[in-house]
Amino acid sequence: MKTVLMVAEKPSLAASLANILSNGKATSRKGFNGACSVHEWVGTFRDSSAKFKFTSVCGHISGLDFVGKFNSWDKCDPIDLFSCPTEKKDATPKLKMPQFLASEAKGCDYLVLWLDCDKEGENICFEVMDAVSSCIRNVRSTSVTFRAKFSAITEKDIKNAMATLQFPNENESRSVDARQELDLRIGCAFTRFQTKFFQGRYGDLDSSLISFGPCQTPTLGFCVQRHDEIQQFKPESFWYVQVTVDPEQKLEWQRVRIFEKEVAMIFYNMVKEQKEAIVESVTSKDNFKSRPLALNTVELMRSASSGLGIGPHVAMQIAEKLYTQGYISYPRTETTTYPTNFDLRGVLKLFERSNEYGDEAKNVMNDFVQPKKGTDCGDHPPITPMKMANRSDFDGDTWRVYDYIVRHFIGTLSRDLKYKSTTAKFIIDGEIFTSTSNVLIDAGYTKVMTWQAFGKNELSNPYNKGDRVLIKDVKLIESQTGPPSYLTESDLISLMEKHGIGTDASIPVHINNITQRNYVSVEAGRRLKPTTLGIVLVHGYQKIDPELVLPTMRSALEKQLNLIAHGTADFRAVLKHAIEIFRLKFQYFVTNITNMDSLFEVSFSSLADSGKSHSRCGKCRRYMKYIQQKPARLHCSHCDETYSLPVGGIARVYRELKCPLDDFELLAWSSGNKGRSFPFCPYCYNNPPFPDMTRASGCNNCTHPTCQHSLTNLGVSSCIECDKGVLVLDCTSSPKNWKLGCNSCDCIINIFDDALKVTVDEDTCECGSQLVTVAYKQEKTPFADGDDKKTGCIFCFNEFMPLIEKHKAVENRRLNSSRGGRSSRGRGKGRPNRGRPKPPKDKMAQLAAYFV
Repeated sequence: MKTVLMVAEKPSLAASLANILSNGKATSRKGFNGACSVHEWVGTFRDSSAKFKFTSVCGHISGLDFVGKFNSWDKCDPIDLFSCPTEKKDATPKLKMPQFLASEAKGCDYLVLWLDCDKEGENICFEVMDAVSSCIRNVRSTSVTFRAKFSAITEKDIKNAMATLQFPNENESRSVDARQELDLRIGCAFTRFQTKFFQGRYGDLDSSLISFGPCQTPTLGFCVQRHDEIQQFKPESFWYVQVTVDPEQKLEWQRVRIFEKEVAMIFYNMVKEQKEAIVESVTSKDNFKSRPLALNTVELMRSASSGLGIGPHVAMQIAEKLYTQGYISYPRTETTTYPTNFDLRGVLKLFERSNEYGDEAKNVMNDFVQPKKGTDCGDHPPITPMKMANRSDFDGDTWRVYDYIVRHFIGTLSRDLKYKSTTAKFIIDGEIFTSTSNVLIDAGYTKVMTWQAFGKNELSNPYNKGDRVLIKDVKLIESQTGPPSYLTESDLISLMEKHGIGTDASIPVHINNITQRNYVSVEAGRRLKPTTLGIVLVHGYQKIDPELVLPTMRSALEKQLNLIAHGTADFRAVLKHAIEIFRLKFQYFVTNITNMDSLFEVSFSSLADSGKSHSRCGKCRRYMKYIQQKPARLHCSHCDETYSLPVGGIARVYRELKCPLDDFELLAWSSGNKGRSFPFCPYCYNNPPFPDMTRASGCNNCTHPTCQHSLTNLGVSSCIECDKGVLVLDCTSSPKNWKLGCNSCDCIINIFDDALKVTVDEDTCECGSQLVTVAYKQEKTPFADGDDKKTGCIFCFNEFMPLIEKHKAVENRRLNSSRGGRSSRGRGKGRPNRGRPKPPKDKMAQLAAYFV
């Protein structure tokens, strides 16, 4: 019997699809990576009996990254990123996805891919094929690997996809590879250069990353362009004549407004002399407000932002969840017309029994109208509801998005809104005024899309041709023109779509990025107001190279990427051409960065003028400035050096102690009373002194052989919660709060409250952990025998157990120790690793090498 491996994009999707394809007979088990389940059943494949295994990935299996030193901001010039080698790396190492897929693929004869039906999905198809290539023979053959195309999680769609399997589209996958490589090289080069340049000069940027993106930056450019229009706007005064007739009704002046007061006064004087207005004509006509086109992604994002107050990024996350649960069709589509074979009545019939939509669905079914013809982009059908739901099935925002999709769908099958418009034209001494009233005839689609309902059902004008109407009042009103308002998210989405910036999948990501990176703030009405940093960045790009911020370059690049997807352009040629253009632009940008810097000087404070005096520099012995704004830094104005600090907490001077390597004052970093804390040297934190120390390491990772604060002298044991961390004695909060903190994860064990002193001994317990000595004041000793000082293992010494916060964790550690747990890195068989690194063989040689 042949075995078929099937792979979906998400675990929840795999469960739904397996249930449909197996007719509810699949059995499930958990995969070894803990994140993905495997659903198994026996069925028929290609006219033969077969065993099916259905599992999933969790998005992309691999991601593109630079090789070796090119991942370090300090070890390479950003210009090298345009030509340096890249490699595919495991996107989520903890999930061990390639190994998981390979293990499930053993013994399988066929591969069927159920990834999302877009370009990213095609790319993941080939990632899965690469992962199982060593286990499934000829995996790139069209007779071994198959691609399922579907747009909704319904039995009809899924079984039809199973009956019409295809082969993955390699051209579309290559276009995604090209976009990933371009965004990586261009974005990283510009981002690294400008982040290091400006954070080394200004203290109040309030941004940990000054990023550049080929799509992100033009998106920000639209927002700043509108801001500039508002700032440059000069209000103008204008005047208009307002006439009120009997019965109480204001007439509209045909001239609308006049910008010269003297001219306006002439007309005003003419009209105010008259007592009556003569009705010259009364005309009526039927007007229509057209029902909407079928719903696509861009319209869903626009409506969610402007109508529901839900940002596009969150709206798409909700839509994805509704799709995987089978409530709506695939939410990423550009098409606005239903396929000719789409069962519109069948979907409509689903909602006839609904408490929310039942009446509207029945009315539309009885008076069915063919939907308007939209645009077929050849991707997926429009977004439509696939299953009925109740309010109680979702949280508030999820229900509102689902409710909008259902009402929009019913609205596309309803009649247009119809109303009668009546206009009366008045003559007053030669000047023309009008009065218009609207009367609703048929609410049409607005019966279900109530937010677009007819605003006011006005009474028809009570005038006839030739009537003379008494003038009650005539005024000359002065007003001023107003500036445009800031762009809403809905406006920005429309501009991005118009100029070809991003795709329906990436548009919400770019908008979210400029918000998260403090380039714009979301104001009332979801309007996007640029921050000082966002404004200065865009104006700086415009001074150096306007094309960096204009949408034209990215739009042209997107067209070239689409040519790759359609198989009409060579992948390497497009990639080489685009990289070379941006490499030259980057060189020009670096050469002329002073043009942008002059704008930063006006808008931000220099590092020398920022922050407060904090701790002494180890080079010049002068006090450095502590800048707490993101990213936190220390700056020595005398040496003109800047040192990064840990994020998310506060750094304070640690007892005026000094690092034995560089003479910088030690600092104690803390994320709060109950959070992590550790001492560190600001110089070593930025410039690791030993090969086994990574950048951004504190003393709890330092292997200095003699320093009293190093891992070598304060490490106690391997962490009880992670595989690679070491529990290190944290003295920064002593003597009130003694604790052990992992130097890799967030594990914290509070120990020995109110102890006078705690030290780590040289001796080792049988379990592999270092012994600890704790001393109390005689009157405060917690020990039963009255001793004020004891030495023992915190995991094995019974008298220490009541003084340790994590009793259960420690008990588990003791059990593991007795069974020989964590022995893979230990010093002997059956012994757990105490986690403390061995001191260097030649201490003086290592120190001498460092200073040289």
